[in-house]
Amino acid sequence: MDEVRILGICGSLRKGSFNRRLLQVAREELPEGARLELADISGIPIYDGDVESAGLPAPVQTLKRQIRAADALLIATPEYNYSVPGVLKNALDWCSRPAQDNPFRDKPLAIMGASQGLLGTARAQYHLRQIAVSLDMLALNRPEVMVGLAESKFDAEGRLTDTKSRELVHKLMVALVVWTRRLHIP
Repeated sequence: MDEVRILGICGSLRKGSFNRRLLQVAREELPEGARLELADISGIPIYDGDVESAGLPAPVQTLKRQIRAADALLIATPEYNYSVPGVLKNALDWCSRPAQDNPFRDKPLAIMGASQGLLGTARAQYHLRQIAVSLDMLALNRPEVMVGLAESKFDAEGRLTDTKSRELVHKLMVALVVWTRRLHIP
């Protein structure tokens, strides 16, 4: 595998979200031989089996194509009410349908998150790991990137100023590339 293609998915729709900013940091901290493309889940409708039976909506088809084309996934999730945001869960649910056409199967996955809370998305990330098991993804265990009190770690222009958090993102990107290459050995 020459270049590791990573697809980043942000669990927040807000343009200035800490998690969207964290994905930008991940892009800056990629090791040599890796590329990060960002997906857009904003146009995915609420899951409806009747809609599915009529055919997958175009935004779902696009995301599924992006997932298939990627060697690995990187999800940056906020934490809403101790779990992942509904918009992220909805996108994952849509893309896992129909079950025989699951693009997540055997896909390496890294998870990170930032929030204003002290725990920095810990509970949401653990729920996302449970979802990843159901989708048959291969989640990277460490390092864990949980940026708590995020408003104090990003400046007004959205740059991550916390050295330790940036270092963890860098380590996560290196580990994801190594993990992906290890899993793709023929």
